[in-house]
Amino acid sequence: MAQRTFAIVGGGGVFAVHYAKYVLERCDPKMVISIGRSPERSSPYTLDVGKGDKRYRYEQIHMVYEQDRLFETFDKHKPEVVVNFAALAYATSWDKAWRYFDTNVVALAKMVEELSKRDYLRKFVQIGSSEVYGSGDRALDEKAIPNPTSPYAVSKLAGDQFLDTYWAVRKFPCNVIRPSNAYGPGQLLYRVLPRAVLCGLSGRRLPLQGGGTVRKSYMHSFDLAAAIQAIVDKAPHGEMYNAGPDKPASIRHLVELVAEGMGIPFDKLCEIVPGRVGEDAQYWLDSTKIATQLGWRPTVDLRAGMADMIAWGRKYKDQILADSTDFVLRA
Repeated sequence: MAQRTFAIVGGGGVFAVHYAKYVLERCDPKMVISIGRSPERSSPYTLDVGKGDKRYRYEQIHMVYEQDRLFETFDKHKPEVVVNFAALAYATSWDKAWRYFDTNVVALAKMVEELSKRDYLRKFVQIGSSEVYGSGDRALDEKAIPNPTSPYAVSKLAGDQFLDTYWAVRKFPCNVIRPSNAYGPGQLLYRVLPRAVLCGLSGRRLPLQGGGTVRKSYMHSFDLAAAIQAIVDKAPHGEMYNAGPDKPASIRHLVELVAEGMGIPFDKLCEIVPGRVGEDAQYWLDSTKIATQLGWRPTVDLRAGMADMIAWGRKYKDQILADSTDFVLRA
């Protein structure tokens, strides 16, 4: 396969970082352009991906407010592949809900419309969300009726449906992946798993919402990157794919694995606090389609994944202990 240039929009996020790492190490790219709204973060969150590699560059561009600059960058490098991680992504999205639509729908639509005019583009992959399905008592496949239960989930569904229509009418070369909950080294500290590791390192207690009874499927960042690349390389245009493990696990179980891996009793690591209003009680995905059509299956089990998170926390302990665990809704 000829060398390709990849543009990763939303490139400052942890899963975009892991995808860039995967492409650099396994795909022999001509260039990887990572585009994020914020300055490039420090080593605990970038993992020094691309450092010293002439094939990698990071550009600080805000996709909502700087689309002219975004397309100057696209037109300069002419990426054959664009992968869009950019999203305002926080399930508790009832405050300033309109902000989620600005990024997840309006800015996406503007970007896609402009990209549709570029003849260098060969594939656009949208990172969707399994939260569009809502809660369910079984594994949900791509044909399941969406049931979003938060403004965030509604905005993600709207973006997916826009792309589906743009493919049907204008043959825009796109795919959507709806991954399960992902985790991995470098994840920001307001998320439950890195926060659990941080609490284990600092002696603080993790506030475990609702006792951690919510059941979801969890996928390591390496497996997410591999699923995205399988879609880039093999998927017919216009197809949507779920990607995740076969079975769900409770958040409590994952935190128990963190406690076990750090040698801390579970009840010393956690304190139980009220659950989040409107949170889906259980959801997981049927990923048969991506397995049978593209040959992708997850490879990192939860115990190995939690060990990876703990190793990351210990490596960067001094830096992350000083960082905030609060979510901030940024411009």
